[in-house]
Amino acid sequence: MSNRKRPLEGVKVVELSTFIAGPCCARYLADLGADVIKVESPNGDPLRFTAVNEGRPYGDGEDTSFTLENAGKRCVTLNTKTAGGREALEKLIADCDIFITNIRPNGLKRSGLDYETLKEKYPKLVYGFVSGYGEKGPAKDLPGFDFTAFFARGGVMGTMYDVDAMPLTPVAGFGDHQVGLYLASGILAALYRARETGIGDQVTVSLYHAAIWDTGLYLQCSQYGDPSTQYPISQKKIANQLQIPHKTKDNKWIMIAMPRYDVQYPVFMKAIGRADLAEDGRFFPQTAAQDHLEELYGLITEEFLKFTLEEMCDILTKADLPYSVCQTWDQVLADEQAWACSALEKVTFPNGKERTMVRTPVLFADTELPEYKRGGFLGEDTESVLAQLGYSSEQIKAMIEAGEATGCKRIG
Repeated sequence: MSNRKRPLEGVKVVELSTFIAGPCCARYLADLGADVIKVESPNGDPLRFTAVNEGRPYGDGEDTSFTLENAGKRCVTLNTKTAGGREALEKLIADCDIFITNIRPNGLKRSGLDYETLKEKYPKLVYGFVSGYGEKGPAKDLPGFDFTAFFARGGVMGTMYDVDAMPLTPVAGFGDHQVGLYLASGILAALYRARETGIGDQVTVSLYHAAIWDTGLYLQCSQYGDPSTQYPISQKKIANQLQIPHKTKDNKWIMIAMPRYDVQYPVFMKAIGRADLAEDGRFFPQTAAQDHLEELYGLITEEFLKFTLEEMCDILTKADLPYSVCQTWDQVLADEQAWACSALEKVTFPNGKERTMVRTPVLFADTELPEYKRGGFLGEDTESVLAQLGYSSEQIKAMIEAGEATGCKRIG
């Protein structure tokens, strides 16, 4: 790789957000070279305290979750409810290009950190806002997490399960990460315009709207009322039986994905040893198959159960048919392709343990990947950042003693 500078070097970001969506947006900007200062309250980002939820060791010694969302940032702790802490935050915002927050609107207005207030002072500021349900409507002030605003109300959990089953608990952070990158794309567009015109903007992405966008294909289809699009649905009644998972002889699952049914059905049937069905009028073309979906499901299920995972993968690969093994997380961590495409990297934590961490998914041909370092301790960079803002060592000491700021504090 070349030594070309990362694209956002020289850009300053202040992040005042917690948990995942806002922080992962700022983490991505840090990966791109921005100087990101994460401002936390003296209590810290709640993500620092979710170890039990994720089955990992408590504390900063091995905080993989906090590192995932906050690598590459400088961590500052300010009590913004005090005059001194609020003044320091104001100085940080005055010196930055981008401000990112996920505080709910009423809280932002009370503290004078809403966009309308800040743009009067800093017209060039790009303001990134993560919302649960958007800025208008009856739900605009509700608390929102990806489990609720994204997965549940956004139409994901209500559809992604078999009609005879119950929804599984969603994967934490799934919706948050999408919102974070959506927000980053808008922020970068607004930053470009601010550099060109001197006029900033507020960029808002809500978990709810993001989910609606992500499920947009089927939201459109659902309007027509066809039984095959009225979810939740039985797998046996899905219109394209070449786009569902099947179990192999050794109890593994393979997801096949053949949207061009009439082109790929004959190839698939021949590949699995059922050339006799390649042009069967019950199942081909796809329009005819709609009257025999459950029968076709049973036939394909029966054929898959004749082969082991390895055998079926070999069959589908040789036929150049699209599929993937339904991998567990342990399998993904060991997947050769995940390492080859730079999705994963080893990071050593303060307790000496080496863990596999995930990189943000946007890569550049001629720009080096940043070094992957652990997330900062609570208040680890408070003193150096305040000094950079012009505070003397005596002033910083006085602020810490007065509870307006907090120095480095190891958790656990």
